[in-house]
Amino acid sequence: MKPDFSFEQTAMAQGYLRIAGVDEVGRGPLAGPVTAAAVVLDPDRIPEGLNDSKKLSQKARQRLYDEIIQVADVSIAHASVQEIDRLNILRASHLAMTRALDGLKVPADYALIDGNMVPRDLVLPAQTIIKGDARSQSISAASIMAKICRDYVMLSLAQQHPGYGWETNMGYGSKKHMEALQNLGVTPHHRRSFKPVHKML
Repeated sequence: MKPDFSFEQTAMAQGYLRIAGVDEVGRGPLAGPVTAAAVVLDPDRIPEGLNDSKKLSQKARQRLYDEIIQVADVSIAHASVQEIDRLNILRASHLAMTRALDGLKVPADYALIDGNMVPRDLVLPAQTIIKGDARSQSISAASIMAKICRDYVMLSLAQQHPGYGWETNMGYGSKKHMEALQNLGVTPHHRRSFKPVHKML
């Protein structure tokens, strides 16, 4: 199954003009922000090879990132570790999604959202699509943009806090990360509400 443009075409047939795909990355890690992207594709300039970012090689993701930036309206937004700890990860990921939509150069009038829940603060009409990053090209594009941008954030944080392996585990609870938590302790970028970090404190 490859993502296509059928969800977008259905929305267009209902009179919507600017349809944004929205996805987030980084719900599971123990460290770093949760990152969302909103992408409005140009139906006449859809990059070849869009797919769920998890199914693409790093090289393919980077190529698509570079192409999407050229041809689409893209907005990236984050919810911070402090917001994750205050709100919970689901609400924080929804906050990042609404921020991403708010950041588009020209506002979208319809959103296709990966998953099964519409963010409660969303004001525009929206449709949720389970496994949307593998079904809708707009959501695929958003998944790629969010993944690359969050990886950049984690690479930068890895330089500030060496030893946790964030440059490869991106903040997920890998063996190296868990050992570093034991040996080096908790950083300001760790999610204190997440059980393994909470236990350390």
